[in-house]
Amino acid sequence: WSPAHTAGGSSGGSGAAVAAGMVPVAQGSDGAGSIRIPSSFCGLYGLKPSRGRIVNQFHLPDRRILYTSGPMARTVADAAALLDVMAGVDTGAAAGTRPAGSVEDPGGAMVTGGSGAVPFLSYGEAARAAIPAVVNIYTTKEARVPNHPLLNDPAFRRFFGETGPSRRPVSSLGSGVIVAADGLVLTNHHVVEAADEIEVALADGRRAKATVVGSDPETDLAVLRVGLKDLPTLSFGELDRVQVGDVVLAIGNPFGVGTTVTMGIVSALGRTHLGINTFENFIQTDAAINPGNSGGALVDSRGRLLGINTAIYSRSGGSMGIGFAIPVTTARQVVDSIVKQGGVVRGYIGVEPQDLTPEIAEAFRIPSREGAIIAGLVRGGPADKAGVKAGDVLISVEGRAVKDTPSMLNLISQLEPGRTANLRFVREGREVDLPIVIGRRPKPARGQAQPNE
Repeated sequence: WSPAHTAGGSSGGSGAAVAAGMVPVAQGSDGAGSIRIPSSFCGLYGLKPSRGRIVNQFHLPDRRILYTSGPMARTVADAAALLDVMAGVDTGAAAGTRPAGSVEDPGGAMVTGGSGAVPFLSYGEAARAAIPAVVNIYTTKEARVPNHPLLNDPAFRRFFGETGPSRRPVSSLGSGVIVAADGLVLTNHHVVEAADEIEVALADGRRAKATVVGSDPETDLAVLRVGLKDLPTLSFGELDRVQVGDVVLAIGNPFGVGTTVTMGIVSALGRTHLGINTFENFIQTDAAINPGNSGGALVDSRGRLLGINTAIYSRSGGSMGIGFAIPVTTARQVVDSIVKQGGVVRGYIGVEPQDLTPEIAEAFRIPSREGAIIAGLVRGGPADKAGVKAGDVLISVEGRAVKDTPSMLNLISQLEPGRTANLRFVREGREVDLPIVIGRRPKPARGQAQPNE
């Protein structure tokens, strides 16, 4: 591509300025110089999509352009801007380029006509934007070390006397994300749980002691504060626009080797029933997450925070391509609640829920396969006082459908304690509406999630 190929035949001066960060492209399958541009990267360069399945055809001085992006379409001005960017690479001699390959992105934009080099694919801009706001966390706590079994023998006690269990410091590591310039750091609860001393190391080499502002074991999140100001922060991404297959980067301190960036895709959204936390709505990714990554950032291809890396599925202790991150929507709610109220306040009705299986639905004559069966009640709790019975099936909370147990937990936790809410149950084949005065969810025992709702 040469400057003559830009809209209006102008030299397109913007192309040379961004040659080092070219829009990733790949050679089309027709072998006639068609270039397909993955739509996921257009946003990196400010190309704003509009809704609608539209194919725009533009006639430039010497080339015809078919500019589309699956269900997205761009304007003529966007197409011209894109060509300005592409004008920065003319031949294969340009630095950072390679000969055209054979990769095609069926969801991308098609540009026909011309030929040229294909720039390397890079997420350097996203990494550079996110790394300064990701910190390494080092914790120290005293651990109880039991006596050697021989010291319990009366014969040994006679010579060595009574000796109690000894205590020694134990160090661990994790990661965190700076969410406020005045020193707020978000990390996992399990990273700082029971820690006697917490130290935070920034990417620029600065170190500072940290204190715990508050934590929430049921989502495994904690908020720290460091005595530093004007810190770099991460902007929050839009989770509702994230799709399975989107590229993500995981940033943290695996095994204590230092700040590390790994790449993968979003493997799944809304993962539940994992038994990791009480409240689950995980982003699953195949980006490598290892011990030490806990509390680190999962960011999109523009460096915006999408989640907090929390757990992995592994038989070896290392990454096997199945990692889980707490979504940024949950993280933001927890941070706001801890900062404003000193802790997370959730609604509670005092029941033990169980998923509604097809067999249970048939036995209880429930036409729907969605809902949560009440397996038990807390005596004297809000549900017990309202007349809820074991065996009732909860199907809606304030008009919002209950799909399963995690859905029920999330809906009830969002209710304000002290207010009266209407819950609908199925009892003996009939629907029953019960008003329940919502209680405040008690804090779980230390180191243990709360199974009841």
